[in-house]
Amino acid sequence: MSDQQDYTTCYDAFMAIPANEVKTPDMPVNAAIQENENLYLWCLDDKAELMGAGLPEDTIDSLTVRNGACRTAEAMWQREQHTPQDAQKEWEERAPEAYELRDRLLHDFRYAFRNNQRLLKKVSAITDGTGDADMIQDLSNLAALGEDNPAPLALINFDVTLLQLAATTADELAIVLAQANGEKEIDSQVKITRDRAYNYMQQAANEIKNCGRYVFWKNEARLKGYRNIYKNKHKKSKDNSGSDN
Repeated sequence: MSDQQDYTTCYDAFMAIPANEVKTPDMPVNAAIQENENLYLWCLDDKAELMGAGLPEDTIDSLTVRNGACRTAEAMWQREQHTPQDAQKEWEERAPEAYELRDRLLHDFRYAFRNNQRLLKKVSAITDGTGDADMIQDLSNLAALGEDNPAPLALINFDVTLLQLAATTADELAIVLAQANGEKEIDSQVKITRDRAYNYMQQAANEIKNCGRYVFWKNEARLKGYRNIYKNKHKKSKDNSGSDN
């Protein structure tokens, strides 16, 4: 799956975390994601031993999906740090391709659904309205309509990857357009979502690390893969810096 698909898969789960349990990341999010990607690959070799100690297989298997979800949430947050001028520039660069994608989907759907009046009416309804915000909503609606009706699209050899591209583009450009228009209230919403995705990712990572440290407490060769690499490294740096004073 793509990172965007991982985000969609995990969205309900991380949004269900109680607000009082959501903590601000205590390390750079990208560093945490990379550390967890390494952890996932490391723990695959120990899967039997970890499961033997009671770690659910799903916790292991879900880590890479949670990593992808967090990576998308972090990218959305980083993009939100643009100034309105930055966002306007990004919008001007990306909007033409988004409009072209919208028009391509409309063209394909009209042909694919030509013998189904119900679906044609849905396509026609999507075309109502004008403007940038409407185009973004069109992409989201077209992606959903295509996902719900794959059979007619398959008959014309439609490129189904365009549906995910449309959904992703709609999500991303909605934020860019809001930022370009100076809408600041979205900032906190995107950050909270990022923090939730981070916490959800770290829940699985911490379970795996704790189990790995328990199982391999006398096996340094395997134990090293379950340590908190970033935090330990920076703790040592602080300690060394303090000792020089």
